[in-house]
Amino acid sequence: MITPEPDVADSAPLSAENAETARLVREEIARRRISRQALADMARISLSTLEKALAGKRPFTLATLLRIEEALGVTLRPESIAPQPSGGDIASETLGAYARSAVTWLEGRYLTLRPSFGTPGGLFAYLTTIRWDAAKACLVFAESGRSDARFEQAGHVSMPNLSGHIYLVTNEQGQYRLAILSRPTIDGALFGILTTLEVGNGSQLIPAAAPLALRKLAEGEDAALGLTTPDMAHFAEYRAMLGRSTEGDFARLHLPA
Repeated sequence: MITPEPDVADSAPLSAENAETARLVREEIARRRISRQALADMARISLSTLEKALAGKRPFTLATLLRIEEALGVTLRPESIAPQPSGGDIASETLGAYARSAVTWLEGRYLTLRPSFGTPGGLFAYLTTIRWDAAKACLVFAESGRSDARFEQAGHVSMPNLSGHIYLVTNEQGQYRLAILSRPTIDGALFGILTTLEVGNGSQLIPAAAPLALRKLAEGEDAALGLTTPDMAHFAEYRAMLGRSTEGDFARLHLPA
């Protein structure tokens, strides 16, 4: 059984911002005369997740909000949550001030691999989609295809010239999850390291780091997702790809002697 990354917002107290977001979503549902089931289908989330958030039983996660915003074509988050666009096709300075025309090569769907946190020797495979968000004037990313779908992450892409790396940043009420990736190799792969929180004993959350590998998928290409173990046919390919993160010196995990 996979030990999932925590959805950090689930453990946070509900705030006035969540209540306001729920109100805005209810207004959009009423204005468009659609059902909650229809919105859930459009946003690719479960009806239960939507119902609980609207009822104030759990907060909206960033991943859920991004999907609802995309489905409705509106912005539902307070301005303080998301980096403010500097205008047009240039990302804000806080994200690296990159131009849209200079980052189109990064947009697409990526097979994403990391070690399984719950199954020793296993790998966890899912999708990461990177695209330009015109409303925010920056690249955004969102995970999908995870067997633990309620823990799927979404956020913003930072690309500062100083380090030459790509940062996938999730910020949920001040709690961060960060992936630091290399620029693409000649075969279009990205390698790096993931820093996140892992579920420990009971409700304890433990900082964790792991190598990370992404490969861009061709249009219409599918990939095997979910927990991948040594008895599966595609395990060797996935293991070799993930191994390049550290074996190719794209990322280093330092441990005391």
